[in-house]
Amino acid sequence: MKSDNSAEIFPIVDEVGNVVGKATRGECHSGSKLLHPVVHLHLLDENGRLYLQQRPMWKEIQPGRWDTAVGGHIDYGESVEEALVREVREELGIVGFEPKFLLRYLFESERERELINVFSTVYSDEIRPSDELDGGRFWNIDEIQNAIGKGVLTPNFEQEFLKLKEFLL
Repeated sequence: MKSDNSAEIFPIVDEVGNVVGKATRGECHSGSKLLHPVVHLHLLDENGRLYLQQRPMWKEIQPGRWDTAVGGHIDYGESVEEALVREVREELGIVGFEPKFLLRYLFESERERELINVFSTVYSDEIRPSDELDGGRFWNIDEIQNAIGKGVLTPNFEQEFLKLKEFLL
């Protein structure tokens, strides 16, 4: 069965994104609350629907739930922009998109603390979800709002969607 690489090295950052150290994925996700950066991409189609990925059941955090189209950790030594391009290519097979930076914020759960760099793009070409995901599909805004609080979506996506709703519509 697949699993995340707990030895992967992530940068540890301060609250504005300056690198102050490094740690393994395992250390960052152990409840240590080491602040590490991630990228998110909200992918919209020309009709304003939002693409969500389904997290695979083998994922350590929130298996089987629907989440932001693309979400991934920034590797140690990698820029935010490099990580975004890499994650979008790896997860959805998309290259040549135009990201728009929306915001950066802190997210904290019982297991981790992340500095999330959020982008959006409108995209209408083919999407090819990788085997890192259990697929994905476009959701209209009403479907998303009806799923909030029902254990279908990740808590992180729900919080982020509510913050970004006006940016995305």
